[in-house]
Amino acid sequence: MLTVDFDRLGVGAGSSLIDVGCGAGRHSFEAFRRGADVVAFDQDVAELNNVDAILQAMQEQGEAPASAKAEAVKGDALDLPYDDGTFDFVIASEILEHVPQDEAAIDELVRVLKPGGRLAVTVPRWLPEKVCWALSDEYHANEGGHIRIYRADELEGKVTARGMRFDHRHHAHALHSPFWWLKCAVGVDKPDNPLVTTYHKMLVWDMMSRPWVTRNAESLLNPLIGKSVALYFEKPANSPSSAA
Repeated sequence: MLTVDFDRLGVGAGSSLIDVGCGAGRHSFEAFRRGADVVAFDQDVAELNNVDAILQAMQEQGEAPASAKAEAVKGDALDLPYDDGTFDFVIASEILEHVPQDEAAIDELVRVLKPGGRLAVTVPRWLPEKVCWALSDEYHANEGGHIRIYRADELEGKVTARGMRFDHRHHAHALHSPFWWLKCAVGVDKPDNPLVTTYHKMLVWDMMSRPWVTRNAESLLNPLIGKSVALYFEKPANSPSSAA
């Protein structure tokens, strides 16, 4: 389930991409399929081991072009171990809401991006997230949980303040918002609740089968209750490699 629109981002063969806070690797896998040289970057060793195993399997089974390279790297998003202007593309999907020093993290995202390169940042959308917080403290008040709710304009301003040019915004995963509202209402520690399990089965069916009825419904609902907001930026070609 991708949050970033790779066609809009423009990832292709021969490009370099870092997926900061890659988690289970969904965006890293898509970039690798498209022929990019990928760094799947995270601080969670267990997740990275799984991501690395899948990347290797993809290469062995020919699911990525032979020319593409991929590696899983452990590290801190506040101190990326790469030179200024290393990557053509940077993705940070659903991580900034977890990071106390979010502006320092944004500095790093911008710093490692090449002039002329593109950045995609996604975070939980303000309204669906507010509903979750209102319904459940457990949803966010835990170790490593969400520590802030962004308004899209606020996040856009934080990125453009570092010399980036805003390009586009869209919303995604509207069908997931009611699922999380249900989980928060019944208790996030109660995954076996019948309402939650029934809705989850529908989401799995949607992701696996992609029927027109749910795809059209989500497309119509995304502007209203999309669970995530995705923002796209470009680093001006005449920009210095390091963040301001």
